Amino acid sequence: SPESDFFYQTDSKPDRRSRNMTSVVVPRNFRLLEELERGEKGIGDGTVSYGMDDGDDIYMRSWTGTVIGPHNSVHEGRIYQLKLFCDKDYPEKPPTVRFHSRINMTCVNHETGVVEPKKFAILSNWQREYTMETILTQLKKEMAAPQNRKLVQPPEGTYF
Repeated sequence: SPESDFFYQTDSKPDRRSRNMTSVVVPRNFRLLEELERGEKGIGDGTVSYGMDDGDDIYMRSWTGTVIGPHNSVHEGRIYQLKLFCDKDYPEKPPTVRFHSRINMTCVNHETGVVEPKKFAILSNWQREYTMETILTQLKKEMAAPQNRKLVQPPEGTYF
């Protein structure tokens, strides 16, 4: 149908009246606009946020994320900047995620800053319900995980 060009994904929800499943279609850009609104408000305790790089990009592809390192880790108080790229198949497929700030973590490529999907469960087991917020909050948890919380870090203020 002509409408199919505009609609991105179907979420199934029970219909109370008939007990059947109905489909609610959510356009990709509506989903990203919802994420933009949440990201700009700051999430939870305010230690994770994200927003678009270019307000004129009608495809809403390039995003910058910020994570403030968790307490009781070598990351405490550090501010990490990341780049997220949501291609046309987002949210069916995860965005590519790359640290701009240098960081030493087991799931991050030491030369490029790319968060390696095979080493980061959220990306390797992606589900369309996940969001950029999910990724950033999970990366913050990963910073505090035993394998990362004591790793020697590059000097603060250095970038990939």
